[in-house]
Amino acid sequence: MPGYAVEDFDYPQADKILAEQGITLKRGDGHIVLADCASGTGLIEVWPRDKAKVCFRVSGDSGFLTMAIPAVYGVKGNDYTTQVDMTVGSEEKVFDVVMNAWTPVGETADEYGRDHMLVEIRTTK
Repeated sequence: MPGYAVEDFDYPQADKILAEQGITLKRGDGHIVLADCASGTGLIEVWPRDKAKVCFRVSGDSGFLTMAIPAVYGVKGNDYTTQVDMTVGSEEKVFDVVMNAWTPVGETADEYGRDHMLVEIRTTK
Protein backbone atom coordinates (compact mmCIF):
# COMPACT_ATOMS: atom_id res chain seq x y z
CA MET A 1 0.00 0.00 0.00
CA PRO A 2 1.45 3.41 -0.92
CA GLY A 3 2.33 5.81 1.89
CA TYR A 4 0.71 9.16 2.41
CA ALA A 5 2.26 12.21 0.78
CA VAL A 6 3.43 14.57 3.49
CA GLU A 7 4.15 18.18 2.57
CA ASP A 8 7.41 19.21 4.20
CA PHE A 9 7.31 22.77 2.80
CA ASP A 10 10.95 22.48 1.67
CA TYR A 11 11.56 24.51 -1.50
CA PRO A 12 11.73 22.25 -4.60
CA GLN A 13 15.10 22.11 -6.39
CA ALA A 14 16.71 24.37 -3.75
CA ASP A 15 20.14 22.76 -4.33
CA LYS A 16 19.96 23.47 -8.07
CA ILE A 17 18.90 27.09 -7.46
CA LEU A 18 21.75 27.56 -4.99
CA ALA A 19 24.27 26.13 -7.47
CA GLU A 20 22.97 28.17 -10.43
CA GLN A 21 22.02 31.48 -8.79
CA GLY A 22 23.82 31.52 -5.44
CA ILE A 23 20.64 32.00 -3.40
CA THR A 24 19.30 29.72 -0.71
CA LEU A 25 15.54 29.10 -0.74
CA LYS A 26 14.42 27.13 2.30
CA ARG A 27 10.74 26.67 3.04
CA GLY A 28 7.43 28.11 1.94
CA ASP A 29 3.75 27.45 1.40
CA GLY A 30 3.98 27.51 -2.42
CA HIS A 31 2.38 30.94 -2.78
CA ILE A 32 5.70 32.78 -3.24
CA VAL A 33 7.92 31.21 -5.89
CA LEU A 34 11.11 32.16 -7.66
CA ALA A 35 10.38 33.69 -11.09
CA ASP A 36 12.33 34.84 -14.11
CA CYS A 37 12.48 38.64 -13.76
CA ALA A 38 11.68 38.97 -17.48
CA SER A 39 8.59 36.76 -17.20
CA GLY A 40 6.10 39.54 -16.64
CA THR A 41 4.81 42.19 -14.30
CA GLY A 42 3.49 42.01 -10.77
CA LEU A 43 6.63 40.38 -9.36
CA ILE A 44 8.36 41.17 -6.09
CA GLU A 45 11.92 42.25 -6.91
CA VAL A 46 14.74 41.68 -4.42
CA TRP A 47 17.94 43.64 -5.01
CA PRO A 48 21.12 42.12 -3.51
CA ARG A 49 24.34 44.12 -3.84
CA ASP A 50 26.55 41.32 -5.16
CA LYS A 51 24.29 39.65 -7.76
CA ALA A 52 21.48 40.32 -10.21
CA LYS A 53 18.01 41.09 -8.87
CA VAL A 54 15.91 38.11 -7.79
CA CYS A 55 12.18 38.01 -8.55
CA PHE A 56 9.27 36.19 -6.96
CA ARG A 57 5.74 35.52 -8.21
CA VAL A 58 2.96 35.62 -5.60
CA SER A 59 -0.39 33.82 -5.76
CA GLY A 60 -3.25 33.11 -3.38
CA ASP A 61 -4.49 35.21 -0.47
CA SER A 62 -1.29 34.96 1.56
CA GLY A 63 2.14 33.39 1.39
CA PHE A 64 5.52 32.97 2.99
CA LEU A 65 8.97 31.90 1.86
CA THR A 66 12.11 31.61 3.95
CA MET A 67 15.52 32.05 2.38
CA ALA A 68 19.03 33.35 2.83
CA ILE A 69 19.98 36.10 0.38
CA PRO A 70 22.91 38.20 1.59
CA ALA A 71 23.48 41.96 1.17
CA VAL A 72 19.92 42.91 0.14
CA TYR A 73 19.46 46.67 -0.02
CA GLY A 74 16.08 47.10 -1.70
CA VAL A 75 12.77 45.41 -2.47
CA LYS A 76 10.18 46.47 -5.04
CA GLY A 77 6.68 45.46 -3.98
CA ASN A 78 3.71 44.30 -6.03
CA ASP A 79 -0.08 44.36 -5.42
CA TYR A 80 0.28 42.44 -2.14
CA THR A 81 0.90 43.77 1.36
CA THR A 82 4.45 42.52 1.89
CA GLN A 83 6.84 42.33 4.81
CA VAL A 84 10.44 41.16 4.71
CA ASP A 85 12.42 39.86 7.66
CA MET A 86 16.14 40.54 7.64
CA THR A 87 19.01 39.81 9.97
CA VAL A 88 22.15 41.79 10.70
CA GLY A 89 24.44 40.11 13.20
CA SER A 90 22.15 38.81 15.93
CA GLU A 91 19.43 41.41 15.27
CA GLU A 92 16.26 40.68 13.31
CA LYS A 93 14.50 43.55 11.57
CA VAL A 94 11.13 43.67 9.81
CA PHE A 95 10.53 46.03 6.90
CA ASP A 96 7.14 46.88 5.37
CA VAL A 97 7.44 46.95 1.58
CA VAL A 98 5.52 49.69 -0.23
CA MET A 99 3.00 48.26 -2.72
CA ASN A 100 4.20 48.57 -6.34
CA ALA A 101 7.14 50.73 -5.31
CA TRP A 102 10.79 50.58 -4.35
CA THR A 103 11.48 50.28 -0.60
CA PRO A 104 14.95 50.75 0.89
CA VAL A 105 15.73 47.87 3.25
CA GLY A 106 18.84 46.44 4.87
CA GLU A 107 21.96 48.54 4.51
CA THR A 108 20.15 51.43 2.77
CA ALA A 109 17.75 51.73 5.75
CA ASP A 110 20.41 51.09 8.42
CA GLU A 111 22.09 54.06 10.10
CA TYR A 112 25.40 52.13 10.08
CA GLY A 113 25.10 50.80 6.50
CA ARG A 114 25.53 47.20 7.64
CA ASP A 115 24.92 44.18 5.37
CA HIS A 116 21.55 42.54 5.98
CA MET A 117 20.52 38.99 5.08
CA LEU A 118 16.99 38.56 3.70
CA VAL A 119 15.48 35.61 5.58
CA GLU A 120 11.73 35.72 4.90
CA ILE A 121 9.08 37.27 2.66
CA ARG A 122 5.43 37.33 3.83
CA THR A 123 2.49 38.52 1.74
CA THR A 124 -1.25 39.06 2.18
CA LYS A 125 -3.93 40.40 -0.17
